[in-house]
Amino acid sequence: MKNKQLYTNAKFVAIIAAICCFFWGSSYPAIKIGLVLFDISPDDIPSKFVFAGYRFAIAGIALLLVARAYGIKVFSLSLQSFRQLSILGVIQTTIHYAIFYIGVSNTSGTKGSIMNATTAFFGVVLAHYVYKNDKLSRGKVLGSMIGFLGVVIVNFSADLLNFTFRFTGEGFVIVAAFIFSAVGLYAKKLTKTLDVVLITSYSLLIGGIALTVIGIAFGGKVNHFTWESSSLLMFLAVSSSASFYLWNWLLKYNKVGRVSVYNFLVPVFGVTLSSIFLGEAILEIKNLLALVLVSLGIWLVNKEDT
Repeated sequence: MKNKQLYTNAKFVAIIAAICCFFWGSSYPAIKIGLVLFDISPDDIPSKFVFAGYRFAIAGIALLLVARAYGIKVFSLSLQSFRQLSILGVIQTTIHYAIFYIGVSNTSGTKGSIMNATTAFFGVVLAHYVYKNDKLSRGKVLGSMIGFLGVVIVNFSADLLNFTFRFTGEGFVIVAAFIFSAVGLYAKKLTKTLDVVLITSYSLLIGGIALTVIGIAFGGKVNHFTWESSSLLMFLAVSSSASFYLWNWLLKYNKVGRVSVYNFLVPVFGVTLSSIFLGEAILEIKNLLALVLVSLGIWLVNKEDT
């Protein structure tokens, strides 16, 4: 009971969700830097899959080792549970991130992170049709529309006169965002019968292995392991395991819409970190306006649940 009170506390939810979004926002510049460090060309999709596969397989293994150290029985899954986690892993990790990695590599870190804010929009809308106690309200609709407007604005040129959109870039990021939101509903369902750490670790591990196998099967490979590239890969792995684990805990105890709206924070971190590490322009009118709108969207939607 005490755990439930803590995990549903508004301030606690905001802090944990913000930490998750920071990790996800950092992945935009980190992935683009990683592709350079591992010498993976923009059109080498199989190698991108291997890169992503290594990241998530390592994340899953690390989380399983931590769980086992704390006495959790990580190898006592029933056949049905393993099948459920396999479905989650293939959709949430393999399919979602295969599309995501292609999209991120074909757009800027700034645009990619802001486009991914559609995750919050999709999450709020999908929850309305799945859960009776998580319906859309005037404030949620208004907040989602304002946040989504910010996503649209970032696709304009710096002078806001020309609209640029590439389906295999920004489009793939949006498709990945929808998949992430939809499968989040399935993950929440699994938390009723399975430990969150098992859900997170097995979905990452199974999905990561599948990505690696697919990538290698089509000729992909990841070389150039140096101290710098290996450290970045480990950062991506640790951030993945931590963020997915914490996010699944929030989904277990809170309405999906209440948690999903914080995805609008991802572009705030993504834009800032892309500016710092990739040297991308952040002080353009369109970027600042987009960030203001997505932040306002967060406040309006969250205001309905407080």
